[in-house]
Amino acid sequence: MAELEEPSDVPVTDTPDPGALTETEKRDIVIRLAFGGSRERYDEFCDCVRNAIPEGTGVVLRGSAVTGQRWKDGAPFDADGPGTSDLDLTLVGDDVIRFFKVTGFFVPGVHSRPLSDEDPDIAPDLVPLRQKLMDMVRRPVNIQATRDFVMYLRGELLGQPYHTLIEKPERE
Repeated sequence: MAELEEPSDVPVTDTPDPGALTETEKRDIVIRLAFGGSRERYDEFCDCVRNAIPEGTGVVLRGSAVTGQRWKDGAPFDADGPGTSDLDLTLVGDDVIRFFKVTGFFVPGVHSRPLSDEDPDIAPDLVPLRQKLMDMVRRPVNIQATRDFVMYLRGELLGQPYHTLIEKPERE
């Protein structure tokens, strides 16, 4: 595994408006903030996720790793020290919904709560992936599942920024 690099000296507040960024620009921000500037660590993270999810599943990263600041209070990414900000991973598609128990949903069968320290038992089959990802990035990782239309609603209609880690294949 690559050595953890110190984050860039560029202040997080210099992160541009995520709504105006290209996927490449968002990826570069994510790599700088969440992966210590290491494209190798980012690629390893994506490969680990890709190998653990059903074929045809998309994966996005949301939250402060993309925006540079917490939604709740506007604090910069890792404001409380290195490794303190979490990564919010969303698995997008129909097959990933089955990983979550019926009690693990905001909207049953449609949009899950995040598998996290607060809800560690809602998706038992994803716990090993979550642990492996946290070991890789040395920070909390939350994993949520949603259907395509919810991701469309949140991203396109509500304008909530996200970065696509794994493209969901187009339906034939």
